[in-house]
Amino acid sequence: MKSELEKEKHIYTVSEIAKYIRVILEDSFPGIWVEGEISNFIQHSSGHIYFSIRDAGASLKCAFFRRANEKLKFKLKDGMKVICFGSISVYEARGDYQLIVEEIEPKGIGALQLQFQQLKEKLEKEGLFDESHKVPIPFLPTRIGIVTSPTGAAIRDILNIARRRFSNVEIIINPVRVQGEGAKDEIAGAIRQFNKLKNIDVMIVTRGGGSLEDLWPFNEEVVARAIYDSHIPVISAVGHEIDYTMSDFVADFRAPTPSAAAELVIPKKEDLVNLINTSIARLKNALSVKIDTLMHTLATSKESYILRQPLNLIMQYEQEIDDLRKDIAIRIDHIVKIRSENFNLVTSKLEALSPLAILRRGYSITAKLPEHVIIKNSDILKKGDEVETKLGNGKFRSRVEKVE
Repeated sequence: MKSELEKEKHIYTVSEIAKYIRVILEDSFPGIWVEGEISNFIQHSSGHIYFSIRDAGASLKCAFFRRANEKLKFKLKDGMKVICFGSISVYEARGDYQLIVEEIEPKGIGALQLQFQQLKEKLEKEGLFDESHKVPIPFLPTRIGIVTSPTGAAIRDILNIARRRFSNVEIIINPVRVQGEGAKDEIAGAIRQFNKLKNIDVMIVTRGGGSLEDLWPFNEEVVARAIYDSHIPVISAVGHEIDYTMSDFVADFRAPTPSAAAELVIPKKEDLVNLINTSIARLKNALSVKIDTLMHTLATSKESYILRQPLNLIMQYEQEIDDLRKDIAIRIDHIVKIRSENFNLVTSKLEALSPLAILRRGYSITAKLPEHVIIKNSDILKKGDEVETKLGNGKFRSRVEKVE
């Protein structure tokens, strides 16, 4: 028979213990903020994120599921100090307690500011801020494209300045939302549309001041890349002078305010008119001075000898030509005589050395036939050979009768 103690004993399964612990932990820590440093960071292909947060004395596993992390504004990485909000639970399959993260913030810096810094470092490494890629702003554009809200203060300021400075400039507005959901895609789309139409000389991407959250669409990567890809020069004029956005770093020129952008790209018409009038006056003065100089040169030239007695100068040149002809003829005759004497001397020497001259003095040359070999020695002859003898005047043939 079992004792009363044995009858009252309850044996738990491992799963029951894990479940009870999970319930106790979830009831005890339903929503808490936990501070620590990220370690063992893993981004799973499912979209879920797993990591641990630790301090000097302990480590706590964390699970950050996709439904919660989809709107995360910055990238997590090992070593980052964060503050996590969530609830403590137990992963029963391994018996591990963990924090189910619902929100996460960087410690010591706002999430948006961290996202801004991370994106800025990324785009800078890719070369999107390089000065070599930036192009100059045209001096006097005829058409200016504006990417902004049609109802904001920025467009009103730009239009007022355009009317006041140079009313001939044409303004084309591509209306977009400049804050809130979907604003980044509208801004990027408007920039690309202007580039596709190619109907403007310069583009201003702008909005008035606001909080970091209000200005955030101009910090989005899609907007930065649309500005970088633009073949039309882009001026970024977002917020106030102290505000800096990603579009400011990528654009060809950053204006501190929308009004400053308008003043930069639209010169004052009266200034241009004054400049033109000044240039015309300077040109007229320069032409007048040049004409006076030429008139003085002409007057001086009219008094010169060549214009007063032109035939005398021509006759002098003709006389010089005659003298040159005479000198050339004398020189040529002298050269011909010297060359002729040299030729006769060489001819005499050649004549004296000629074999024909020797023959004319009574000598002859005899050759053995039919080879016509010159006979220098009687050894090559025999009785009956036919020979030919050349004299100073003529030649004859004979036959050898005797060789000695």
